[in-house]
This record gives sequence, structure tokens and C-alpha cells, in this order.
Amino acid sequence: MNFNQHSDLLGEHAYLSGSKYHWIGYDEDKFVSSYKKYLSIQKGIAFHSLAKQCIDLGVKLPKSAKAFNQYVNDAIGYRMATEQVLFYSYNAFGTADAISFRDKLLRIHDLKTGVSPVSLKQLEIYAALFCLEYQHEPKDINIELRIYQTDNIVIHSPEPEDIVFVMDKIIIFDKKIEILKMEE
Repeated sequence: MNFNQHSDLLGEHAYLSGSKYHWIGYDEDKFVSSYKKYLSIQKGIAFHSLAKQCIDLGVKLPKSAKAFNQYVNDAIGYRMATEQVLFYSYNAFGTADAISFRDKLLRIHDLKTGVSPVSLKQLEIYAALFCLEYQHEPKDINIELRIYQTDNIVIHSPEPEDIVFVMDKIIIFDKKIEILKMEE
């Protein structure tokens, strides 16, 4: 048989695909809710992409109470790198939305486009990964973490021992993962 070729769809997955089969058991209300969440995630991806482009090109946005505009303008003002991978091991790494390190001040900013409550734990993990990768002791630097969401900015300066705690967990759990891999 000569199958139809859909080369433009290689590597893509439709929402109603076999690999995302859970929808088959949804009623209509659950399906609508699930699809709206999917659309929200896609919108968030687009916002992050737009923010990265604006920051990388140095395109400031009009001053506004909107967290998106403030996130972009702050990242440009603080000369932050965008979408920076922070690497400890192949078991422990992550990508900071915006980051800078100057004059012993580590800044990590995160753009949240959803409405769910946020946690600063994600940014503390990024700070720990930074300290591990670049061999900085948290007690020797200042750390400012920011989450930008809707019309709100949460600013947090963690205690050094909080970041050391996360660093220790990363090291211990990374070693445990490696042991478990060898046992497989």
C-alpha cells in the first residue's frame, strides 16, 4: 500500500492522538477543561518566546502594571541572559527564564503566564544549580529571585542555608540516581 505522506506532521502530536489517549475517557466537560488547559500552556509558550525575543533584541515595552511588560523591561535593564540552562548533571539541570550574575549578585527571574499559585522552590533550585555549576558558596553572594505573574511581582531573597539545603539534596539525589541506574 502507498500510504499518504504527511511530512509536515513528523514529530508532531495532535491533541486527539493515540499518544495522548486519556481524552478517550473524558466526558464533554472534562474534555473542554483539558483542552482549555492545553491552550493555556500553548499561550504560555508563545509568551515566553516573545519575551525572549524582546529581551534578546533589547526591545523595551511600554511601562505597565502588567507583569509581562515589567519582566521584559527588568530583564533588559539588568542585562540578563534568557533561557539559560543551569547544569549540575544529566539528572539535575534546569532552564532559568532570565538570569544574571554581577558584583556578587545573582538575579533569577521567572515569567508565569498561568493563574495557578506559584512556588519559589523552582527558583531556589535554579539558584542551587547555579552555585553548584559555577562553584559559588551561597553565603558569599547575594541572591534575588523574582516571579512575574499577572499584575504581580514576588521578590524573594533566600537565606544562604536554604540554598545550601537544596544543593545538598541535588548532590545526594543525583548520586542515588546514578546508583539506581547501575542496578538496572
